[in-house]
Amino acid sequence: MANRESGKKLFILDTNVLIHDPQSVWHFEEHDIFIPILVLEELDNLKKGLTEIARDVRRASHVLDEILQGATREKIIEGIPLAQLVKTTLYKPTGKIYFQTELLAAPLPVTLASNKMDNDLLSIALALQNKKPDQHVVLVTKDINLRMKATIIGVPAEDYFNDQVIDSLNELRPGMEELPRDFWEKHSKELTSWKTEGRSFYKIVGSDFASLCVNDGLTIEGDDSFRAIIRKKEADGIVIEHARDYLSPKHAVWGINARNIQQDFALNHLLNPDIDLVTMQGRAGTGKTLLSLAASLQQTIEDKRYSEIIMTRVTVPLGEDIGFLPGTEEEKMTPWMGALLDNLEVLHHSEGHTPWEKDATQDILNSYLKIRTLNFMRGRTFLKKFLIIDEAQNLTSKQLKTLITRAGPQTKIVILGDLQQIDTPYLNEVTSGFAYVIDRFKDCEFAAHITLTRGERSRLSDYAAEVM
Repeated sequence: MANRESGKKLFILDTNVLIHDPQSVWHFEEHDIFIPILVLEELDNLKKGLTEIARDVRRASHVLDEILQGATREKIIEGIPLAQLVKTTLYKPTGKIYFQTELLAAPLPVTLASNKMDNDLLSIALALQNKKPDQHVVLVTKDINLRMKATIIGVPAEDYFNDQVIDSLNELRPGMEELPRDFWEKHSKELTSWKTEGRSFYKIVGSDFASLCVNDGLTIEGDDSFRAIIRKKEADGIVIEHARDYLSPKHAVWGINARNIQQDFALNHLLNPDIDLVTMQGRAGTGKTLLSLAASLQQTIEDKRYSEIIMTRVTVPLGEDIGFLPGTEEEKMTPWMGALLDNLEVLHHSEGHTPWEKDATQDILNSYLKIRTLNFMRGRTFLKKFLIIDEAQNLTSKQLKTLITRAGPQTKIVILGDLQQIDTPYLNEVTSGFAYVIDRFKDCEFAAHITLTRGERSRLSDYAAEVM
């Protein structure tokens, strides 16, 4: 076994790591893994039920069972090489996996209760440190309090970082870049322009665009403001398309206009039939839900591009039964959809002036708009639907993968969230599935992202968001 100077580590996996990512054992590259027997016991206790946690537990158990297939006790004690078990080129582990085969216990501070599973895990980690002084032993857990306790008693502890695509929220791409005012002067000599089906395109040669992504917005502010969207990145430059001006009243969408440049780009993405996935990140009051609903109603009722609008959001706690509220699935979800109902009221406020006209408008909206819970999305396929997923910051990457892979032909998915308002445990702004999706779909020709930073709700709301 390698010594500490080689950089090879022995990672002890907590139960919550296996639940968070059932395939986590394949993601530690050249390092070794240790699975305590109490982790297997806890997986066994959590395997029953139809919750998302129970499903993940069963997946993790299947992975571990496949690793142990045909292994003798001697082989388990020696450590099972992971490289010979990998069935896909996605994973390239070269370390070994060890399962606890003997009693491991080391004395803990008297203040730590001995009958608590977290503390038993710390005792095992200390015992492994004593048994393997030549190897760097590290506890991997999603439990922040357990990591703090481990650090205090001298056990190195880390979070599970495999699904962390950025180090901080500041690294998340904004989806828009403001260009200098001398941009055209600098690039006018090698500029090519053309029109296709009423759309204006420009080919700009240069190496200044490496950090930008396909479908990012470009803006030049001044007397002659200009807004465009990158449609293609080539070896010698980029191809951009002139953006439609949704700030103009003549381009209103279901009765509303963009109020700032970021909202303008958002509507360009939402109304573009060539964009299948739109992600919008921003604090409350920036218009994410209102813009999405307006674009969905316009394209579903007026343009007949989609057959139905499906609106869903996370009900915290996620994955549990939504309760014994009376009524249909839609009626059970109604208490969670206050933001939807508020925005619908804004959108159809001007459509009818008499009570009868307002009721008729509401009936039409209800016939096209369906509210669904995330609990029953598994196994479905959405055909020609406009799917809006709200509060996505509370979803893991695996949960969002489950939802995005439901998309069938001619379906558009819009994902909304605020990474600074995460309510679920074990997730933060850099491990949220929402951040994962934003990063993984950069430079995808049929996906677009925009971060909304300017609040448009009210001056009171904007001020509160800044100072509180």
